[in-house]
Amino acid sequence: MTRAFRTAAVIGAGTIGLSWATLFAAHGLTVRVTDPRPDLAEAVAEALDRNAPQLAARGLDVTGLADRVHLAADVAEAVRDADVVQENGPERVEFKQDLFATLVREAPDHALLLSSSSAIPSSAFTPELPDEAAARVLIGHPFNPPHLVPLVEVVPGERTGEDAVQDAVDFYTSVGRTPVVERKEIPGFVGNRLQNALSREAVYLVEQGVVTPEDLDKVMTNSLGLRWATVGPFLGSHLGGGPGGYRHMAEHIGASMKQMWAGLGTPSQTDEEQERLIEAVEKAYGSSTYPELTETRDRRQLAVLSALDSADKEEN
Repeated sequence: MTRAFRTAAVIGAGTIGLSWATLFAAHGLTVRVTDPRPDLAEAVAEALDRNAPQLAARGLDVTGLADRVHLAADVAEAVRDADVVQENGPERVEFKQDLFATLVREAPDHALLLSSSSAIPSSAFTPELPDEAAARVLIGHPFNPPHLVPLVEVVPGERTGEDAVQDAVDFYTSVGRTPVVERKEIPGFVGNRLQNALSREAVYLVEQGVVTPEDLDKVMTNSLGLRWATVGPFLGSHLGGGPGGYRHMAEHIGASMKQMWAGLGTPSQTDEEQERLIEAVEKAYGSSTYPELTETRDRRQLAVLSALDSADKEEN
């Protein structure tokens, strides 16, 4: 039987936490947010104002959204009667160890304990927890901003129970996300490892003077970005092999692809090279403010999601 999730605690109100809080509230949950930042009330209000129209564009009813989001003075108050806890703290093992010990102590015994950790597997920060507590802890790693980007990587730890994995899948599905369960812990999980592999080559190409940061982004958004919004690397290669599929692709150009893999670069990233790269990126995008750039990103992501929705409806 699918569990009912009515109350969510959001621990940490940075960019990810605020996005989660908006999404959860838009799906009817009571949300309690806590963070030691002195401007918490203003940050929550701004996030709700900014994100609500985007969620409305996705077909969600955002009426009374602010009434479902409450500020909590501390972690204990935030998790007091939570069905699910989404942690969004710093990427430090020691911090997460201390925090999850507190969550286990203060949250109800049935609460699902999720971490937005982008690189640290949960087994790294749960070794001191008793088995029954560690069984409820796992990773729920989103991509920014999680109220728009559907993927959530669900990564169980060594002692996470199967019931908790299924509960996490059910929970993220209930708030309109696309959960993918990854069955082996690895630093960075899947999405960030893929992203970093691509970023490494991108930095190398800019360092070598092959292309500017701005033009490399144009290459991505006008080719691979378009393709990967509709099919992943494996399906793309399968289709690239024509009627013979992936087998034809592997047998006919596999050798040349292996040669290319061997020739992929490793950026030097000396202090001088890093500074040169930073200045090049700032030259490309520094004339626009962070809010302007994020508004453009989110508007385009909404357009892609809407187009995919329309295509799926036509297909069905």
